[in-house]
Amino acid sequence: MKVTLSALNTSESSFTPLVVIELAQDVKEETKEWLKNRIIAKKKDGGAQLLFRPLLNKYEQETLENQNLYLVGASKIRMLLGAEAVGLVKECNDNTMRAFTYRTRQNFKGFDDNNDDFLTMAECQFIIKHELENLRAKDEKMIPGYPQAKLYPGKSLLRRLLTSGIVIQVFPLHDNEALKKLEDTWYTRFALKYQPIDSIRGYFGETIALYFGFLEYFTFALIPMAVIGLPYYLFVWEDYDKYVIFASFNLIWSTVILEVWKRGCADMTYRWGTLLMKRKFEEPRPGFHGVLGINPITRKEEPLYPSYKRQLRIYLVSLPFVCLCLYFSLYVMMIYFDLEVWALGLHENSGSEWTSVLLYVPSIIYAIVIEIMNRLYRYAAEFLTSWENHRLESAYQNHLILKVLVFNFLNCFASLFYIAFVLKDMKLLRQSLATLLITSQILNQIVESLLPYWLQRKHGVRVKRKMQALKADIDATLYEQVILEKEMGTYLGTFDDYLELFLQFGYVSLFSCVYPLAAAFAVLNNFTEVNSDALKMCRVFKRPFSEPSANIGVWQLAFETMSVISVVTNCALIGMSTQVNAIFPESKADLILIVVAVEVSKDLNFF
Repeated sequence: MKVTLSALNTSESSFTPLVVIELAQDVKEETKEWLKNRIIAKKKDGGAQLLFRPLLNKYEQETLENQNLYLVGASKIRMLLGAEAVGLVKECNDNTMRAFTYRTRQNFKGFDDNNDDFLTMAECQFIIKHELENLRAKDEKMIPGYPQAKLYPGKSLLRRLLTSGIVIQVFPLHDNEALKKLEDTWYTRFALKYQPIDSIRGYFGETIALYFGFLEYFTFALIPMAVIGLPYYLFVWEDYDKYVIFASFNLIWSTVILEVWKRGCADMTYRWGTLLMKRKFEEPRPGFHGVLGINPITRKEEPLYPSYKRQLRIYLVSLPFVCLCLYFSLYVMMIYFDLEVWALGLHENSGSEWTSVLLYVPSIIYAIVIEIMNRLYRYAAEFLTSWENHRLESAYQNHLILKVLVFNFLNCFASLFYIAFVLKDMKLLRQSLATLLITSQILNQIVESLLPYWLQRKHGVRVKRKMQALKADIDATLYEQVILEKEMGTYLGTFDDYLELFLQFGYVSLFSCVYPLAAAFAVLNNFTEVNSDALKMCRVFKRPFSEPSANIGVWQLAFETMSVISVVTNCALIGMSTQVNAIFPESKADLILIVVAVEVSKDLNFF
């Protein structure tokens, strides 16, 4: 009978393993012993007071290949005290939401001294991660056995171990039994149904659940656009100028859906307790470095780095680099237009069916180049933002997202704006929008889901063959699970997923009035995206650590900014239409005033 994580007891001799720490193969024994003692030591002695043991005992190490893998867990009392330390908010018996405290634990709904389900597994793993990350150096000057790995009081031990190559990775384990139940209600049966958002939150945490909740909401919000766009495309499209009604609907739609989402998001996070969760004073991010000193606000010893040096790096290096990349993006765009002129001239000269197909080739090539440039720029933006040495993780994320969004917006939409307002060629705008949207969706599905899934399946087959070949008198179920999961790819967060939705929102809200099928294609893509992303989370990547979230963060502002831009764009497209120009044949002053009035009213509603 296979042993799952759910079936293991929580005694100290055989605790429930929640987190895996992988050490390098050549780590010295004194280092292992020091790390173990720091993890299991009491909090008052500077330890994490967690449970810690090697994956394999001495007998098993002789039978199976020793991978230097260690399991971390915690007793029930330790978990409850950790929940209080991180400020988890839970529902009380009187239906109010309050921060959990161990002293008043009996006042919380669902709590029982004999019940181990009060904290979700995701919350337990988050608590362990928090405790490991807050292991700080005391009087040590270096990591035992590694004199080159310097330490100073207050330095994060886990960060130093990772940067020194002593610790390879730290990751939470899947619970195969709970995962199978989640898969059965989530994506294994393809059907048009709501996702089990609360179950996703219980297994992966609030950040992942909010992403899937937003993906689901955004997909359903696209359906009215798709329903209106399909007959509009079939019966009105041949007259390229008759897009005023659809553009007007775009104005309302792009505003309303974001306001409704904010309300739904607040309802969810209040129910989960993260809306009221107090965030403690944000500590320096692990990658932040500087001269050790005393923080004048917290009075704690930590690295200090002058802000003027950071500003110099931003304005003298990062900003010019971003501008250079934007210039290069525009240069590539002009090459694309040269290819369009060449393909059109070739078609006009020959008029064959082959050359009519060739008309789409420049747009397809340009769409692929855009995806490649976006990915290459992402790596450069991450390097630059890390080099700027931001003290807080929130500041790091804000600067990274700003860099990436500015480049992606120009790279993806500059050609469409040029076609719409400089060339004023609605037929070419339709063709370019369709090609860019469909090509980007196909490439994202292949690169983000199909390829990683195929590679993971191949690795899984190799591991299973290796397990079957073992002539061992032991149950290697847990060993097999850990070996399989440690080789999985690491999920890097929801950044790329939100970015994909952000660009999709741009394609639909900015120019779908001239290509009404854009929303329909987005709906089809998102229905498959829900299932492919779910598969990716459950079977392709390691389980990510849970991270409490009260909303979708800076992405809400990004979508709202795109909504404002879409209002201006659709007003301008309306102003260019023959129907509106017929109303103001003599002067366009009245038309400009109307456009400004619409935009001002939108902005007032936005703020």
